[in-house]
Amino acid sequence: MVRAGSGGVASGPTLAVVAREAGVSVPTASKVVNGREDVAPETRRRVTEALDRLGYVRRPRYDASKAPRLVDLIVHSLDCSWSGAVLHGVEEAAYDAGLEVVVSAGLNRTRVGRPERGWLDKLVARGSSGVLFNLAELTESQYAWLEQHRIPFVMIDPVLEPPPGVVSVGAANWQGGVTATEHLLSLGHERIAVIAGQRRKQCSSGRVAGYRSALASAGVRHRAEYVRHAGFDPAVAHHHMLELLDLPEPPTAVFVCSDAMALGVYEALAERGLRVPDDISVVGFDDLPEARWATPALTTVRQPLSEMAATALRLLVRMMNGDRPEGTRTELSTRLIERASTAPPRVWSGARPVGGIPAPARVVIGG
Repeated sequence: MVRAGSGGVASGPTLAVVAREAGVSVPTASKVVNGREDVAPETRRRVTEALDRLGYVRRPRYDASKAPRLVDLIVHSLDCSWSGAVLHGVEEAAYDAGLEVVVSAGLNRTRVGRPERGWLDKLVARGSSGVLFNLAELTESQYAWLEQHRIPFVMIDPVLEPPPGVVSVGAANWQGGVTATEHLLSLGHERIAVIAGQRRKQCSSGRVAGYRSALASAGVRHRAEYVRHAGFDPAVAHHHMLELLDLPEPPTAVFVCSDAMALGVYEALAERGLRVPDDISVVGFDDLPEARWATPALTTVRQPLSEMAATALRLLVRMMNGDRPEGTRTELSTRLIERASTAPPRVWSGARPVGGIPAPARVVIGG
């Protein structure tokens, strides 16, 4: 009996037998065998279980001994300095490993972070040995597809916590949030706001948790109205900064969870006639080139983007060679880069300033 899709003659079940066992049509079973993405997760599971149960041997999609030295890097965008830092790290590590890299901004713009439908089929067609996903959010069926076809992959700063067993590399976001907030507390600030990214995003929630932990450790009251989520959009961060300034007690400092959003905050403060850091201190996160170019230069938490990307590539090479990393999550440390955007809170001794920072109780010296 010829086993369909096996590439040769061998005893075993036909695809029709597998389809009947799984309760699906032969074309649907064929889609699963051939790695098509347009199959519902539950249907894919039933067919995969039937294939394993009946001993249907599929032709392997990846063979480390025969595959070309080619890997794919999927970035969320090609028009930002974040991706430039990731590309730099991958490029250097790939050169050392003797690999070629195909770079794609393979995201579906209607659902940020999701690789476009059909992209995985193209991956097999060009014979890639492995994949790096940067800031990606994969579906259950896409994870299953990669696993089914035995294609090694590593996530760089995944949007959500990956399923168990998925290898990822990120930064110590919680510690970065602690460091940023402790820096502002050390300068004497207590009214510290945070402008974060998406609520559900792993890195954003970690930074906010670190911010809250630092406040609690210092005995400073956490104010719910000081926590804003701007989805890593500078325009939305600009809007939230204006809202914070309009509070009865606006903050004297703000921790902004990305450098790009911090630039939006700078613009909002300038609109209100406020100066950084004389009137309000600002700390960013990332340490992108824009942080150095800003006026004043932005104090920020550096996350080692190039090092994260290089580490992910080296882990991928190990997986391509049949090794399995001991742990699935690798975190690289963050550190504060002090520049000119932070200072002790200004002590006002008179009327409320133009920008909306209310004065504390008036200090009279010499009574």
